[in-house]
Amino acid sequence: MESFLPTALLDSLKEVKGFDEQAFIQAHTSSHSIVSVRLNPTKSFDLAHSNLQITDPVPWNTHGYYLAQRPSFTLDPFFHAGAYYVQEASSMFLEQALVQTCDLSRPLRVLDLCAAPGGKSTLIQSLICAESVLVCNEVIKTRVNVLTENMTKWGGINTVVTHNDPKDFQQLSDFFDVMVVDAPCSGSGLFRKDSAAMDEWSEQLVTICSQRQQRILADALPALKPGGILIYSTCSFSEAENESIVDWLTAEAGVESISLQIKEDWHITVTASPQYNAAGYRFYPNAVRGEGFFLAAFRKPFSVETNSFSAVKNKFDTLSKAEQSIVDGWVKKAPGHCFVKWQKDILLFNLALQQVVSILQSCLYIKSAGINIGTLMRDEFIPSHGLAMSGLTHENIPVVSLNEEAALNYLRRVDLLIDTATKGWTLIRFYGLALGFAKILPNRINNYYPKEWRIINK
Repeated sequence: MESFLPTALLDSLKEVKGFDEQAFIQAHTSSHSIVSVRLNPTKSFDLAHSNLQITDPVPWNTHGYYLAQRPSFTLDPFFHAGAYYVQEASSMFLEQALVQTCDLSRPLRVLDLCAAPGGKSTLIQSLICAESVLVCNEVIKTRVNVLTENMTKWGGINTVVTHNDPKDFQQLSDFFDVMVVDAPCSGSGLFRKDSAAMDEWSEQLVTICSQRQQRILADALPALKPGGILIYSTCSFSEAENESIVDWLTAEAGVESISLQIKEDWHITVTASPQYNAAGYRFYPNAVRGEGFFLAAFRKPFSVETNSFSAVKNKFDTLSKAEQSIVDGWVKKAPGHCFVKWQKDILLFNLALQQVVSILQSCLYIKSAGINIGTLMRDEFIPSHGLAMSGLTHENIPVVSLNEEAALNYLRRVDLLIDTATKGWTLIRFYGLALGFAKILPNRINNYYPKEWRIINK
C-alpha cells in the first residue's frame, strides 16, 4: 500500500514491537475521526441539552467517553462552563499510571511540568484528593494563558499555574511526590489528526526533541522526592524519544521502572527498553481507538537524606474585618478555606495550598493560585470569573438561567435582553452550570464574561 507518511519514520519503526506497517498506514488513510471527551466529575450536566453524542466509555479512564461525531464545541455552553475537556483518548491513560503507582487518597504535591493546554492537568486535578496540591507549569509564555483559562474553567481550588523553565525547579529539591512530564516531541503520534505535524516532522527534529527531553528531565528531576513517582509521556512513535529516553533515565537518573497492569482488550503494546528492559506502553492508532502515544512510569530511588522546607514569609496580605465581611457574602464557607490579598486580587486557598504557595513564591513565577474570587474597589466587591467557575458562589447570590440562544449571546459578550426582576450582580447559568457574572442595571446589562475568552464566530 502506497503511503504518504514519511519513509524515514516507517523505516525507523520496522523493528519496534507492535508495529504493523500496513495496518499503520491504513489507519492513517482512514477518514474516520475519533473524538473523545473527559467529563468534569464536579460539574454534572444533562447531556440532552449538550452538543455531545456519547457512544461508549474510554476503557482506561473513569470519566472519558467517545463521541459519535465531532460537534461544534465552541457552540456548546457546557464546554465554556468547564463541564468537560476535549482530550485525545490515548492520553487519558495517564489515569492508570497515577492510580496504579500512587496512593491518591493521601495529600500529594504533584507537578505537571509541561502542562499547556491543560488536558493532563485537569485529569490530575480530578484524581487527587482535596488536600493535595497540583502545580501546572508551562515554559512558553503564549501557552500559559490558555493553561490558566482551562484550569480556571475546571474550577479546582488546589491548583497553581506557574511560568518557569524546568531548571527553575531545582530550587525545590525533593519537593514533589509526583512529577508528570508530557515532553515536547516530534508529534508523529498526531499525524492522523494534524497534517501540520507531518509537514514539520524530520529525523533531525526527532534528534532535537530527544536532546530537549533529556535536558528537561535532567533539569527537573532534582525536585522529585526520593521514592517519588515520575511519569513520562510523548505523542511520538520514535524510539529515540521513547524507549531510548527510558534507558537514558535508568542509566543517568537511576530511576526504577514500574510495570502497569494492562487489560488485553485495551490492545496497548507493552515494550521493553533495549538496554535495561524497562517497561513502556505504546498506543498505535491501528490497534487502539486513539492516536499515537507513549508512556512510562518510574520511581525515584529512596535515599537517606532528604530536604525539608519551611514556609517563608509570604507576600500576601490578610483581609480586614470589613473586607472579610463583604467577601463572606459572596463565597460559601468551608472548613480549611482562607482568603488572602495578592496585589488587587482576593484569592481563596485551602490550607495545603497556602503552605505550598508560600514556598513556591520564593523561587517561581506564579501566574495564578487557588481561586481568584474578585477584587475590592472602594468597598464594592467585583466578582471574578474564577468564582463563578469554582461552584463556591454563596447561595444568596441572585441567579438567572438562560436558554441556549441567550447563553451563546452571553458567551459572545453581545448585548443581553433578559426579562427578570433581578437587579445587581447576578450569576448566569445554563441548565444548572455557571457561565459567569453579569450586572443587571435598570437600563442595561453589563456582561462580565472575560473579553479574551469570548466566542468570536457566529
